[in-house]
Amino acid sequence: MTVKAESLKLFTDKAELVSAVVTEISSLDEAIKYTMDLCGKKEACKLLVSGCEEGLSNKADALCATKVGKTISAPALAEDEFAALEKQCEENGFTLLKDSVRNHLGGIDIGFTYADYGIAETGSLVLKCPGEELRLATMISEVHVAVLPKSRIVDNSYDLESWMEGNMMQGDYTAFITGPSRTADIERVLAIGVHGPLELHILLLEDA
Repeated sequence: MTVKAESLKLFTDKAELVSAVVTEISSLDEAIKYTMDLCGKKEACKLLVSGCEEGLSNKADALCATKVGKTISAPALAEDEFAALEKQCEENGFTLLKDSVRNHLGGIDIGFTYADYGIAETGSLVLKCPGEELRLATMISEVHVAVLPKSRIVDNSYDLESWMEGNMMQGDYTAFITGPSRTADIERVLAIGVHGPLELHILLLEDA
């Protein structure tokens, strides 16, 4: 399926309105390079547990060490795709995770995923997440990089009705992601990254 030019433009416009960064790419190699550059430029994600500023035993103090390196989680890639990403991570000194994401909840710099669909009407991504690893990668990373094939952009959510019905019958978790995480729950002040990533980067892959 070839995406209509107007649908592609509408998706890009709507996604950028909610602070997503949208970039067109022609290959997975470009997506990997983009991710390496992005990870290299950002500060390492760090978590310091509350109370670690106090005098602690050596054993307790070791648990409070801040994370220095950078970590990328890519749990749902095909073996050859994961191998290509792994090679680049090794060259750049980044840690790459395919599983055991739960053991790194306080330190995922980038979650790298594919999106199943994009909805032009709202600039939203749709991801089928049958396993915990993929769900965590999209929710707890500081930056979410999602590769979206252009052929997977539909006009509106009604176009996904039959696809959604199939997923619901299988009991799979499906995420609709529109921009980076945001909330105004506290005194109506907009805060970014409270319930999820601080940044969402959408890489539109030319696949037609």
